[in-house]
Formats: sequence, structure tokens, C-alpha cells
Amino acid sequence: MVYIPSHFAEPRQEVLADFIRDHNFGILVTAGAAGVTASHIPFLYDAEGGAHGTLWGHLARGNSQLKDLGMGREALAIFEGPHGYITPRWYATHPAVPTWNYSIVHAYGTVEPIEDVSELERLVARLADHHEAGAAAPWRLADQPEKYRQGMLRGISGFAIRVTRLEGKFKLSQNRDATDRARVVAALRAEGSIELADLMAKREAQNTTTVS
Repeated sequence: MVYIPSHFAEPRQEVLADFIRDHNFGILVTAGAAGVTASHIPFLYDAEGGAHGTLWGHLARGNSQLKDLGMGREALAIFEGPHGYITPRWYATHPAVPTWNYSIVHAYGTVEPIEDVSELERLVARLADHHEAGAAAPWRLADQPEKYRQGMLRGISGFAIRVTRLEGKFKLSQNRDATDRARVVAALRAEGSIELADLMAKREAQNTTTVS
């Protein structure tokens, strides 16, 4: 489990689901006979697939982590959003120390292998379609030669993670007052950390709306 002080916790499932979709290149972590193993891979997330949704992914058949996935143990997928260093120079209130702002979601669950080749092909096609959306002439798996498609599919192994628990931590200066948070957002924009600044500003606006 990840350490989450209450003021940094994000329990809303719909927010966590959107976060995973927006930052779907995650880290798959498992433990097995060889110890702890991690792979960096893109995931698909289906929020309707169970109480906390289902994650879909695939690994190269040569990846030894597949042995861990076949043992029925719990797996962890980590998704990371914008993050950055926060200097006390940006605060109006002192004393203070440096820190790091970040956003993460941890998804825990049990792994089921995808044995059916047609289902694996649909997974690869959906993953490509997700990232090709909006392209003028999107790449499509179905357009590739049959021999090439089948050869590619023989080289990978798919899996589904039935998510049993989602944990979200959005550490975005909530422990500072409104003046300091505003100064941090402005400073981040000035130094080019736009995505982190936008996330802080968005959540600040949401919190203001909720309070009012």
C-alpha cells in the first residue's frame, strides 16, 4: 500500500478512472521466485469491468515476468501523472522546506492470462485504436498482412487484471494555504511545468466550487 495522508487522498473512482486513461503507460509490478519484477507497458482500462474495473495489457513472450503472472498472486499497476520539484522560494509563508508535487494511481488485482488468440488480437487493435484516435489516416491492425499479424501475436502474451483496489494520491500543495498554492501554480507556469500547474489549478477550481 502507498502512504496517503488524508489531505492528499483522491477516493473518487471516476477521477481515478479518467487519470488511468489519460496516463495509461504504467508500471506492472509483480513478485515471484526471482524477486520483485517491473515492466513498463501501456494499459487499457475498462471501468465497467468489475467493481473497480479491469486493466488489459500484454508482454513479450520472452519476458520472465510472465511466470509471475501465471502464479495467481496479486499484481500492482502504477500510473504516474505530472510531477515536479517545489522550492520554498515560491512560498509567502516561512519557514518551509523543499518538496515534490505529484499525482499517482495504484491499481491492485489478480491476473488472468488471455489464452484466446482472437481476444489477444482485439486487445492489440483496441490499444492501437486508442492512441491512433484523431489521426487523419490512423494505423489499423486489421490493415496489416495476415502473416505479419499472426507472427506479431505469437510474440506476445496478453493478460487482464481484475482490479480489487484503487488508490489515488494527488500531492499538490494542499497542506499550504491558498496564497502559497497560487504562487506555486504561477511559478510552475513560469518555468514551463504547464501540465503540473494546470492540474493544480483545475483541482483548486473544483475545490472552490465544492466549498461554495
